[in-house]
Amino acid sequence: MSEVQEINNLVQKFNALKEEIRKVIIGQEDAVNFTLLSILCGGHSLLIGVPGLAKTLLVNTIAEALGLQFKRIQFTPDLMPSDILGSEILDQNKNFKFIKGPIFSNIILADEINRTPPKTQAALLEAMQEKSVTVAGQYFKLDKPFFVLATQNPIEQEGTYPLPEAQLDRFMFSIFLEYPSFDEEVAVVKRTTQVNDAELASVFTAEEILHFQSLILQVPVTDNLINYVVNLVSKTRPDSDKATEIVKKYVDWGAGPRASQNLVFAAKAHAVVNGKYSPDIEDVKAVAIPILSHRIVKNYKAEAEGVSVKEIITSLL
Repeated sequence: MSEVQEINNLVQKFNALKEEIRKVIIGQEDAVNFTLLSILCGGHSLLIGVPGLAKTLLVNTIAEALGLQFKRIQFTPDLMPSDILGSEILDQNKNFKFIKGPIFSNIILADEINRTPPKTQAALLEAMQEKSVTVAGQYFKLDKPFFVLATQNPIEQEGTYPLPEAQLDRFMFSIFLEYPSFDEEVAVVKRTTQVNDAELASVFTAEEILHFQSLILQVPVTDNLINYVVNLVSKTRPDSDKATEIVKKYVDWGAGPRASQNLVFAAKAHAVVNGKYSPDIEDVKAVAIPILSHRIVKNYKAEAEGVSVKEIITSLL
């Protein structure tokens, strides 16, 4: 199959996948798109929204429509690293035997990830970055594809442990779920207060996802686009000579090189699912806010004046 046919095939499958998801999820188009783009890039996503916006349902639905193995971990203050990675037990022959934890799956839903202490959050770090875990001196490769889709509630800060910047940087996208529109909320209430037997078909196999990830890696990118991306990321750093006045005034720390890599990856995926054979600057702009928003640290002046990270990024674009 030629590359053009491959891309056309991916566009058809991607649209079919979104149709399956719409059987359960009403609205939240951006959240669905960005989550699926992160999967096509082999990245992880952090879904941020107030309770009741279907964050958990969205991840459940995507896992079912993708036909992948799925595990949910409810993060609580007493969760231990071994509850995620697994632990060794003594079997009847008095030999140590490793029992795999829920991390050994294709899609991990890390529900309310900021409710667990840093020691347990860190247990995800190696898995997310290296796609492997080390337990009791033993090294285990995780199955491919592997994604962490984490949820976080932005309004309840009591009893939470904010994610450190190093862990936030490992998420490709931070996706803010908005309140539904009036018509969408009416549709949600109608659908959820009566019998709904929507059955989801599996659109992709694990092998197809890995194949399409490889296809996106091969998509050509111009030097002009890479220069634009690196220039954009440099502008977010207040000590850079490219920094704008708004960045110097309101930003403490800017985005690192991983942001540049993710912008190029995501622009490629965005171009391909829209039927294009190479990304352009419009594709970068389409994915810039969810990729940069969790990598820019505002200062106290921005907090005091109510300037959001989204406004800062929009000014750069």
